[in-house]
Amino acid sequence: MKRSHFLIFITVFFTTVLYSQNIDNADFVSPMNDGMVAVKKGNQWGFINSEGNVAINFRNDLVVSTTADGSFPILQNGRCLITQKKDGIDYYGYIDHTGKTVIEPQYLNATNFKDNVAIVLVLRRNELSQNIALNKPVVNYDYFEVAINLEGEVITYLTQEPVHITLSAEKLRKPPVIYSKALSNTLFAVMNSQKKWSILKVE
Repeated sequence: MKRSHFLIFITVFFTTVLYSQNIDNADFVSPMNDGMVAVKKGNQWGFINSEGNVAINFRNDLVVSTTADGSFPILQNGRCLITQKKDGIDYYGYIDHTGKTVIEPQYLNATNFKDNVAIVLVLRRNELSQNIALNKPVVNYDYFEVAINLEGEVITYLTQEPVHITLSAEKLRKPPVIYSKALSNTLFAVMNSQKKWSILKVE
C-alpha cells in the first residue's frame, strides 16, 4: 500500500471511529431542534447532530428548559445556555453548536435565544465609598433586563430602573425572574411594576 493511500485510510478510519458513535442506554432523547438532538445519560447532557454523530460531548453545565415535549437543554440559533457557579451563585452564558463558550457565564438569569436575540439579567456593581478602616470599597449590586444578540452585545435595555439585589448565595438560591418577552428580534413585551405590559420596538 502506498504511503499516501495508507494515510488516507488511517484518516478515514479514525474519523469514523471518533465521530460515528452509537449512543446506548440514554435516559432521555429530545426532539430535533436547530439540527441537533439533546441526549441525557445519567446527570449529563450532550448533543448529537442530524447524522447521529456526537456534536457536543456529555457535560453537566447545560441548562435544562421545560417544554411541552419534556425538559432538556435547547440549542437555538446556534446557542445553548450553560451555567457556572461562582461563590455559590449561578451565572449564565452560552456555548455554540461545537460546545465552545461564546458568551462567558456572567448573567444572573438568561433565556434561550429566539430570532437571534435573548433576554438576560445584567449585573452591575456600584462602588459607593471607601471603608478606610478595612481599606475596602463599600459596594452594592443591581441588575437590568437587557436584550442581547448572538455575540452578547446589548441591543437595548428593557428596564430603565435597576433592581437592587444582595449578591450572596444565601439570598440567591434561585435566579431572579425575567419578566420581559422577546416577541421578535425587534419587538419586546416589557412588564412594569403594576404588572402591566408595554410593547417596545427596537429599530
